[in-house]
Amino acid sequence: MGKLITIDLLRHGEPGGGDILRGRVDPELTDLGRRQMEAAAERAEANWTHIITSPLQRCREFAHDLAHSRALELQIEDDWQEIDYGDWDGMPIAEWRVRSARQFRKFREDITALAPPNGETFTEFRDRVLGAWNRLSGLPGGSHVLLVTHGGVMRVILPTVLGMPLNQSNPLHIPFACLSRVLLHVSGKNRRASLLFHNAGKPVQ
Repeated sequence: MGKLITIDLLRHGEPGGGDILRGRVDPELTDLGRRQMEAAAERAEANWTHIITSPLQRCREFAHDLAHSRALELQIEDDWQEIDYGDWDGMPIAEWRVRSARQFRKFREDITALAPPNGETFTEFRDRVLGAWNRLSGLPGGSHVLLVTHGGVMRVILPTVLGMPLNQSNPLHIPFACLSRVLLHVSGKNRRASLLFHNAGKPVQ
């Protein structure tokens, strides 16, 4: 008969640091970012059985407090981190768009073309994230997971669920504190995923 596993994906809220590229650089959430995540968690109206988070503090600190309030054990897993942007990390977005423009033009045709200098290639990032995603299928049937993670991670998972090319995911709007829900159908080695909703709720100011 198989089993069903529900997974809520929550992107972190607004972090400090301004308009920069955030991979492994790790500013704290702003007050607004915290409110955004609190509102998203409230909208979920979920009785989570598991809370899993990226180790980066813009995800981890909120997830820690939420797990404590729900009397759940927090699982901190490195594989849910954002891509390692290497030399680009922390760079102002305007500068990064100029420096990375050539790679991104190639990326639109071939996902192997994106390779941040001294960082993680896109294919390495994709394989890391999808490996962690596939491991969630091993959870007991009826599990309801909250996964607190990053925009880049969601740009791997959601297109995979929807059957979209990963290098053509720009139409997916994934703002701070974006909340999406996926239902996994697992039967033996067979897995099927359905997107139940995406970016639920109203913006928090």
